[in-house]
Amino acid sequence: MTERKPLGMSFTSWIDQQIEEAAERGAFDDLPGAGKPIPNRGDEDAAQAWIREYVRKEGISSAELLPTPLKLRKESAQLSEKVQTLPSDTAVREVVAELNERIMEWRRLPLGPPIFVPLVDEEAMVSRWREGQVSPVPADEPPEPAERPATVSWWRRRSRDRH
Repeated sequence: MTERKPLGMSFTSWIDQQIEEAAERGAFDDLPGAGKPIPNRGDEDAAQAWIREYVRKEGISSAELLPTPLKLRKESAQLSEKVQTLPSDTAVREVVAELNERIMEWRRLPLGPPIFVPLVDEEAMVSRWREGQVSPVPADEPPEPAERPATVSWWRRRSRDRH
């Protein structure tokens, strides 16, 4: 836990005192990059270079930094490869419905640049999924009912039973 600043001492002198004590203890010895020159970034803005380096070190994907409409467009473009790993066309429909719901949510309250994001065609995605399957998988739709036998109206049955 850090110690509190003593009363009557300014923050700058207190911070300088802490840095001096840490240097005496050797807290700054063997730091990465010690004794090496600062890399020349050329004409780049220092803040942008720092952010780019931080993102690289942290392993953050550049897709995470995109505005929402571009993320949604990228996700819908990559969806055809993603659906091939799904087990059924019902799962494909669920994934497409979830993405379309997020697109519609963004359309209702668009934040960021005005970029049009089209909805994903569910039937086209299901047909792509079916084309990518090794063996034909039956659709999850219920089978059509067998033809029902003709029913005789109640008055015909009644008249038939009387004779």
